[in-house]
Amino acid sequence: MSVSLDPVNIADKLSLIDELWTQRKIAGLNDYEIKLAKLKGEFVWHTHPETDELFVVVSGRLTIRLREGDVVLGPGELYVVPRGVEHCPVAEEETAVMLVEPVGTLNTGDTGGPMTRAAEPL
Repeated sequence: MSVSLDPVNIADKLSLIDELWTQRKIAGLNDYEIKLAKLKGEFVWHTHPETDELFVVVSGRLTIRLREGDVVLGPGELYVVPRGVEHCPVAEEETAVMLVEPVGTLNTGDTGGPMTRAAEPL
């Protein structure tokens, strides 16, 4: 097995992302994907019945709407949405996030629809 000696520069990877709400895989960790995305506007309400979802805000501001209330994150802050909890990410300004999820987790969870996209390698 070959080992890469090159670190992943998050800012460099983010500069390659043009499309909003499209997750891009930048690394793997066991059976998990480390993904980046740029967000702006409101996503769809959805759940992930089989997994938690980790959001880390790199830049901007992210509101994660929950039925129980909102969680507001700024740069350097993270929040874990527990499995099965309905949520809706909202970014009033362009916001860059890092997500950690099991391989194959769809961005729209069990909701589906036109915004559903599998993570693409970057």
